[in-house]
Amino acid sequence: MNILVVGGGGREHAVIKALSRSEKVSKIYCAPGNGGISRLAECFPVKATDIDGMVELAEKLKPDYVFVTPDDPLVMGMVDRLNEKGFRTFGPRADAAVLEGSKVFSKGLMKKYGIPTAAYETFTDAEKAIAYIKEQGRYPAVIKCDGLALGKGVIIAQNEQEAVDAVNSMLIGGKFGKSGSEIVIEEFMTGPEVTVLAFTDGKTVKPMVSSMDHKRAYDGDKGLNTGGMGTIAPNPLYTKKYADECMEKIFLPTIKAMQAEGRPFKGCLYFGLMLTPDGAKVVEYNCRFGDPEAQVVLPLLKTDLADIIEAVYEERLDSLDIEWADESCACVVMASGGYPEKYPTGLPISGFDADGQLPDGKAYVYHAGTKLDGGTFLTAGGRVLGVTATAPTLKAALDKAYSAVGEISFENAHFRKDIGQRALAGEDR
Repeated sequence: MNILVVGGGGREHAVIKALSRSEKVSKIYCAPGNGGISRLAECFPVKATDIDGMVELAEKLKPDYVFVTPDDPLVMGMVDRLNEKGFRTFGPRADAAVLEGSKVFSKGLMKKYGIPTAAYETFTDAEKAIAYIKEQGRYPAVIKCDGLALGKGVIIAQNEQEAVDAVNSMLIGGKFGKSGSEIVIEEFMTGPEVTVLAFTDGKTVKPMVSSMDHKRAYDGDKGLNTGGMGTIAPNPLYTKKYADECMEKIFLPTIKAMQAEGRPFKGCLYFGLMLTPDGAKVVEYNCRFGDPEAQVVLPLLKTDLADIIEAVYEERLDSLDIEWADESCACVVMASGGYPEKYPTGLPISGFDADGQLPDGKAYVYHAGTKLDGGTFLTAGGRVLGVTATAPTLKAALDKAYSAVGEISFENAHFRKDIGQRALAGEDR
């Protein structure tokens, strides 16, 4: 089996690493890929959002499957175009990817089908939105732009002025362009957050191991939101009680709701959940693997990922038993100094062997933003590396990951030193 993976970050490296373990997979292609990915897959300089270019590349390579990984091309309809050309794919079509592409759509779906989520209203008029905020008078208030905004389209306003500024920046100032032309204002929920990724073929849903992301840039959950500074799996706060509740009230109802709407979802569905005092509720849906959640979930997958891709495409996921290792996994993200704001690129990374890995194989290094220049790996993004380790316990996995981080260096490298600490404290209670 030959597979083309669309994308070029740490998540795509995790998918490719999982596929490389399959005896069924003989060749992996990636577009555009990155320095680390190039050691496992043949890379081509086609942007992930270039649908015409990707279809052209697929016609040239003739892969057995195209695995479309990032949100933008999924929402733009890359899977639809590839299917029209006769290619087998992994990932939802555009009418299902709208679950992530439009928060107005996803909140409306949850309201219509009784799926637990925060109370909300939607607005296109700034005056009406501000009047609603003042009438509610509850803070923090959560203001979200409808469309994709590189993970930056959510503002948690601590007071009225911040809320008014957020509304004006989206609806009048056009800060997020078309993505912010309609907004969702919702109640602020409290409780620990959990991510559950799930394989689904549009009828059957098979949840993966739960995980915990760390979004803030600095220790103690301080600083700006990022794409994720580290993850652990499984999340010890997500007990069997919650897993059963989520299957009954969230996972299956979502799949059935999308079916009922004539938008069957096939691929990986990301459930961002909050464990509130009133039970588990949906914070958000994503239409693909999370990043860096994929980096801790996929290393624990024992079943052949190629088998899962085929079962999802052929809508026979119910006949496949998916197995997971009974271990823990931890990923520490090494980012460029200054991320998520301004940061330099092109800095040499030391500590690697020729494959961009640690010579002794203590941990696996997922490349998120690197390029290979001659024999040297250089930084090429805000999040540069995801240093990942598995072990029988979470503490051992974290110790291994942090030990490996200490062996890699580049100028002004930044990483959080408290990844997984909340989870460890939760285990001790």
